[in-house]
Amino acid sequence: MEHAESTGTGRDAGSADVGEGDPAVRPEAGGGAEPGEPDTGGRGGRRKWVRRTRRTALALVLLLVLPTLAAEIALRVNYAGDPADGTRTRNQDAIWLGHAWVDGRKTDADVTALARRLKGTGIRDLYVHSGPLEHDGTLPEADYPRATWLIESVHRALPGVRVQAWLGDKLATESPDGLRLQRAATRTAIVASTRQILAAGFEGAHFDLEPLHSGDDNYLDLLDRLHEVTESRNARLSVAAHQIDPLPAFHSFWGTVTNHPKWWSQAYFGQVARRVDQIAVMSYDTMQPLQSLYGGYVAQQTSLALEVTPDSTGLLMGLPFFHENRFGHRGAAETVPAAVRGVRLGLSRTDADRANFGVALYVDFAATEADWTAYREDWVR
Repeated sequence: MEHAESTGTGRDAGSADVGEGDPAVRPEAGGGAEPGEPDTGGRGGRRKWVRRTRRTALALVLLLVLPTLAAEIALRVNYAGDPADGTRTRNQDAIWLGHAWVDGRKTDADVTALARRLKGTGIRDLYVHSGPLEHDGTLPEADYPRATWLIESVHRALPGVRVQAWLGDKLATESPDGLRLQRAATRTAIVASTRQILAAGFEGAHFDLEPLHSGDDNYLDLLDRLHEVTESRNARLSVAAHQIDPLPAFHSFWGTVTNHPKWWSQAYFGQVARRVDQIAVMSYDTMQPLQSLYGGYVAQQTSLALEVTPDSTGLLMGLPFFHENRFGHRGAAETVPAAVRGVRLGLSRTDADRANFGVALYVDFAATEADWTAYREDWVR
């Protein structure tokens, strides 16, 4: 964070010495106004300017503060009430796993421990980091040397659990460096990388491409082509999705102010959801300062996503299994209990009986015992 420095200079170094009798420069002379004339250029004029400036500043503050305050109050209200009975796991949950599972750092003992950890939960899919993609869309096979071992070990220890390859890259949408979806050759390379990953034994491909701006037609084209490949191999196509506009067209406003739109429109979210088998909302990094506001935000996101996700697509809401304090994320606010309560409230109000629904845990290597306990007691129980 940059800190502004005070550069006050005290007396004006450019002031000239003047005689005491010169009325044109004496403050008490009112800037040279003759007796009986209105004071338009001296002390009275300055006072009017100060008043106008204060009023303008106050109006600007109110324009910014009042809508924000109203939105936060709405989120707090959204967190109130009781979730409906039965809004628990539907055994469609997932977890993101780090790269250590395919690069040789994990052993049979780790798989045994993972199986013990997941036993009795609703986790059905493992998103295992197997990339990242190169900026041209290709994927070096050297990035996942232990993939076959992991897949076979998981099938023995966790029958019925799918292992998907988690692939992603930074997009060149807000900086010159990154993957460019607008290039047809890059999209073709990503499709080839997906065939490659499925040939290695993975049961699905999970994509996380960021920052992905709302309305990107190149992404939709890529998903159409990817789904043809995964469907032909009886594999899953899943994606990590941006949050949905908490207010209409909020991504446009935020993009104009910050050059980082962050959110997707609800309509675009629906377009993506209709092209995949699973869509996992990254419902964390929300800029909310309190658990109640964060939980209310997750409840809202859950409802917005449910409204446009077809029943045939698995919808998962992300749970923050990590603990950081930085811009956009306050660890004490974005907790698993608050997220689960928000998910259950949103599910209760919008589509309580949705079967193809779950939560996705991000991420295994940052999770604490408290995170796992909250997931089990609040969602799995």
